[in-house]
Amino acid sequence: MKKSAALLLLTIPVLSHAGFADLITISKSEKLLTLQSEGKMLASYPVVLGRNPTGHKEGEGDNRTPEGLYTIDAKNENSSYFKSLHISYPNSTDIDQARAKGVAAGSDIMIHGQKNGFGWAAFIVQHFNWTRGCIALANDDMEKVWQSVNVGTKIEIKR
Repeated sequence: MKKSAALLLLTIPVLSHAGFADLITISKSEKLLTLQSEGKMLASYPVVLGRNPTGHKEGEGDNRTPEGLYTIDAKNENSSYFKSLHISYPNSTDIDQARAKGVAAGSDIMIHGQKNGFGWAAFIVQHFNWTRGCIALANDDMEKVWQSVNVGTKIEIKR
């Protein structure tokens, strides 16, 4: 019996700068997180957003995911969700806009995985917007993003 050679193709993101992305983009309309380095797309992952995803976050408790340019300013391996990357929301403009409406801007906007102990439920909950304004991924995807992002990475959240 003659054996045929099988070709195995693996898709592995190639990350420059010692394996790190220099920009994260979030497309709220496409529900997609993209990692980039030097203007080139490295990888993309599906995400879900705040329960009220349309428009920019106006204040604490509105369940919206903010829009704009921010920075990843902290990483937390021991958060209530599977790992988290803290987004530098609110900036001074966000604070001023919220103050003009008589509300607090809110805080603790993060990119994170599933609630600890509920990673198994990603196949269900990643089909609808459920966060209070954060950006959520399946845990496997969050691990890949976690490994590719440093504190100081820029993030652009678009409609």
